[in-house]
Amino acid sequence: MLRIAIQKSGRLFEDSVSLLRNAGIAFGSSPNRLLRTQASNFPLEIIFLRDDDIPEYVEGNVVDAGIIGENVLLEKQKTVQYVQRLGFGGCRLSIALPKGIPFTGKQSLENLRIATSYPRILESYLSANAVRAEIHEISGAVEIAPSLGLADAIFDIVGTGSTLLANGLKEVETVLESEALLVAHPQLAPEKQEILDRLLFRIQANQNAKSNRYILMNAPNHRIDQIVSIIPGMKSPTILPLATEGWSSLHSVVPETIFWEVLEQLKEAGAEGILVVPIERMIL
Repeated sequence: MLRIAIQKSGRLFEDSVSLLRNAGIAFGSSPNRLLRTQASNFPLEIIFLRDDDIPEYVEGNVVDAGIIGENVLLEKQKTVQYVQRLGFGGCRLSIALPKGIPFTGKQSLENLRIATSYPRILESYLSANAVRAEIHEISGAVEIAPSLGLADAIFDIVGTGSTLLANGLKEVETVLESEALLVAHPQLAPEKQEILDRLLFRIQANQNAKSNRYILMNAPNHRIDQIVSIIPGMKSPTILPLATEGWSSLHSVVPETIFWEVLEQLKEAGAEGILVVPIERMIL
């Protein structure tokens, strides 16, 4: 049995639950009722914790693995094994100043009082850039610190930036781009590592599917070589003859990052009847 910790509330909770369910893990209870639940079809126990506690629980081998924001992991500085970036929970940790204060570069932060819930990350950034500033560690409502006279600037999570604007602040420096990570205890027992590998296999199959599209098209045979050069596929496109003489159907997989560019090229190369189909799972 593998024991994994996820947030019991907060911005990573719903995506973490969806990640496990999309990997075919069936479980019922949520942290609204219980702080732990067991999958009915996979050797996995899910523990619901505060996000700040997850790195310590993984390091201490209380749980075997955890889903945690990169920002929290770096701030807590616990010894865990990085396993996989999960592609959700994206945010950035940035420095923000009141709108009326000019910012011309990192040295504009010299001798300022900066309020934050992430003092270790901020201290590392200031040290790396030879900036002397006073760090004030506070929890919650960091963005109101300048208006209360507690600080000259803040260092905090920024999503859309609307909270900063509402409090008369402007984002001036991005220090960290963060997303959710799957981490594990550095020395898992072999049987637990085998379960984690199985879980990771399922997660990666879902991630591969989300980042690719399956396309089908018809093309005249004399254009096949040109089209194949545009869509090499995972190994090579599948080519099937059509009932209409001189025409074939081509099937391939195209990465999401170049999807629209490829479609335009295919149209120009003579492809017709192009269909785009979402991929449920994709095993590389």
